[in-house]
Amino acid sequence: MADIARITEVVEPEAQALGFDLVRVRYFKGGEIGDEEHTLQIMAERPDTGQLVIEDCAELSRRVSDAIDALEEAGEVLIAEAYRLEVSSPGIDRPLTRAQDFTNWAGHEARVQLANPVDGNRTALQGDLIGIDGDTVSLDDRKSGPVTFPIADIFSAKLVLTDRLIAATRPLDASGADELLEEQED
Repeated sequence: MADIARITEVVEPEAQALGFDLVRVRYFKGGEIGDEEHTLQIMAERPDTGQLVIEDCAELSRRVSDAIDALEEAGEVLIAEAYRLEVSSPGIDRPLTRAQDFTNWAGHEARVQLANPVDGNRTALQGDLIGIDGDTVSLDDRKSGPVTFPIADIFSAKLVLTDRLIAATRPLDASGADELLEEQED
């Protein structure tokens, strides 16, 4: 299996060189039943908009591919098997992966899956994010009320798509949308 920490060390400077913040690097096998293909998924965003447009994704993809190829030519193989490189914006119902995400999105609904249970035996939580204090995340869980847990115990966390989230999200960049519509009409 690929070393995510090492891959992140390679990917993050490439994202930063383009002015992007790295949101997540994930390597997984398959997405659908029977899918044996591996995927290296990179999510990044522009700090001022929280998004990437297609041209940004393409540019980051080229830089990451070139960096991985250069390491392979020098003898360091980051990923031994064939894989698909997927570069994207985190989207509206984004994953929460960094401490700043729990601050930036406080007041919004999130689903959290924990590696270690809280309140006896609960590992699945859903409710409004209260925030983060140091390394401790607070969430107002729908079932049990306010709970806290270490950020290190989070297996996965993401925002829930709600009307409140849509209203709070910056509008997506729609540049070029008129040209796409005109091409479809022809």
